[in-house]
Amino acid sequence: MNRPLLKLAITATVCTLLSSNPAAAQVLRPAKRAERVEITKGPALELARDDLAIIRWTTNNPGGTDVHFAVVQYGTDPEDLSQMAKSQIRLNRGHPETIFRVRMAGLKPQTTYYYKVTSTESNGKSDGVASPVNQFNTPAPGEQIVAYPPQLDPQPKLDPQAKSDPQPK
Repeated sequence: MNRPLLKLAITATVCTLLSSNPAAAQVLRPAKRAERVEITKGPALELARDDLAIIRWTTNNPGGTDVHFAVVQYGTDPEDLSQMAKSQIRLNRGHPETIFRVRMAGLKPQTTYYYKVTSTESNGKSDGVASPVNQFNTPAPGEQIVAYPPQLDPQPKLDPQAKSDPQPK
């Protein structure tokens, strides 16, 4: 009696899997676009080595297509930001903010780079926000700058001779 029931369960499962279309179920319409996208934090240097840097910034959630691109235009002259790096991200519709991060590779050590940031939908449509031109310096070979998360000062060391409990007067 268990054998026919097991056979029925397996057949039903296989038929369900073959007839369903999970890809179609995952396609969502674009979210409503934000009336105005603003950079709320940054842009700022997250990390820099002699040959690469990561820039990050935060905006209110721009809406539109779920797939977006974070874009950094950069160069060694603030008037010529002809190089570009971009990174694909996926928006989280449930979050009020979006964090963008872009990795810029092939940089030269001990060089000042100028950059500005923007973001676009997957269809190339701009989110309508761009930062002013900012700058950072790449460190010497073998060194790195870690600017995010902010490096906190270490906890002060307690003097082993000091007493932790105040003495009654």
